[in-house]
Amino acid sequence: MMDVTSNDTSTTVGTRIGSQPIALAAAALVIIVVGIGSIVLWRAYTGTSPEQDHIASARQLQARAAQAQEQLIEKTKGLEMSQQESIDQLQVVQDQLQTVKRILAAQQNDTKRLSEQVAGLTGAIDSLRQSFASAQSAETSSLPSARNTTIRARLHVIKAVHRKRAK
Repeated sequence: MMDVTSNDTSTTVGTRIGSQPIALAAAALVIIVVGIGSIVLWRAYTGTSPEQDHIASARQLQARAAQAQEQLIEKTKGLEMSQQESIDQLQVVQDQLQTVKRILAAQQNDTKRLSEQVAGLTGAIDSLRQSFASAQSAETSSLPSARNTTIRARLHVIKAVHRKRAK
């Protein structure tokens, strides 16, 4: 029997691989060619290619982005118009508020003027009342003495008339 050493086995395997690299490379080349051919036939048969799919999806994305951009622009314009309308309405309200303030100030001035006039008239009425009251009290104080004199004068006249009749 023969002893096989490790050197012998490595040379045997090396000679086997050394004689088969051409066959191995040829088999790999055939597999690559068959793979490429099947891919080409499959693309030709289905009519689509990944590049075309990518281009189509990219165009769809661009179209969607353009549509979204247009919608965004329209909404922005709508917001601008709404904001301008709000500003215009606010300006009208501010103008109305200024008008109301002016009217209120004028009414307050009129009220103050009328209040002063009423105070003046009240003072004049009080003066007239006082003068009337003092005139009435002077008349009242002079009346009893005049009454007394008239009553006395009448009594004298009546007594004189009675004396003349009695004689």
